[in-house]
Amino acid sequence: MHAARRTVSTAVLLALLAAGSAHAQSYPSRTVQIFNPTQAGATTDILARVLANGLASRLGQQFVIVNRPGAGGAIGTAAVARADADGYTLWFGAVYTLSVLTKLKTTEAGYADNALVPVCQTVSNAMVIVVRNESPYKTLADLVKAAKDNPGKLNYGHQGAGSIPNLSVEEFLDNAGLKINSIPFRGDPAVITALLGDNIDVGGLVQGTAAAARDKLRILGIFAEERHPGFPGVPTVKEQGYDVAPISFGGLMAPARTSEPVIARLAEACAGAAKDEAYVKAAKAGGQPDNYFADRKVFGERLARDIAAKDRLLKKMGLAR
Repeated sequence: MHAARRTVSTAVLLALLAAGSAHAQSYPSRTVQIFNPTQAGATTDILARVLANGLASRLGQQFVIVNRPGAGGAIGTAAVARADADGYTLWFGAVYTLSVLTKLKTTEAGYADNALVPVCQTVSNAMVIVVRNESPYKTLADLVKAAKDNPGKLNYGHQGAGSIPNLSVEEFLDNAGLKINSIPFRGDPAVITALLGDNIDVGGLVQGTAAAARDKLRILGIFAEERHPGFPGVPTVKEQGYDVAPISFGGLMAPARTSEPVIARLAEACAGAAKDEAYVKAAKAGGQPDNYFADRKVFGERLARDIAAKDRLLKKMGLAR
């Protein structure tokens, strides 16, 4: 009796494997949608569209971008998390929506931090610490000394509580043992305006935004493992003695229940598309570093570390559930 059951179970397993393999070989057989949780025209949207063209040329079907912004990216991410896990609804964006939005007290994301699985990383945005050109702080060491000599007297601006620039600076302050007051603004442009108006001492910005205003700002440090090619003369925060290198990274992901053969097929196509001349050009224009790409294994490892790190930091800041 038990032997018969084992035989049936084995037969069922083999049938499922065969069905999965057949599905992967025929995938995709129709149009694939890639949801982007940001507005059309944003950096990730531009990169998503270029990547979609590369995927289409390799897999023989159309890949279309669906912009679904709202709630900081939670709406578009939730739509994919709830979608059928058949490879025809994918996601492209920054993993902030998984590592941060699922933890915040003020957010009901509607999905868990493991709702999506990596296909390939193709986005890596560094954060920076900046001051206005007229600031007395010429280096990060100058800022650290001033903050230590005047605890709680300085302030820094960022694009909102729980944003990656906010969390990056807070991680640095924690590592350095500093107290600098946090002031939220509605986006990076507002932070720059406040800096230039001498209303705040320091700003935490996305590197690409700082690059657009580089004639008015001084970058004291970049949050990254290595220097950015667009700012070769600017040392990383890590180089300057503070072991923090948070970045906003992301790329192509799929619902967690998507079959392994389909993920593998997408990953192979994505690796090629991310190295196409068109994508390399778009990435450079969008301020991406040379090492923006990572395969799904490395992407997954980075995501796991980011989820754990953000959970610890948000709890320490009193922002997590």
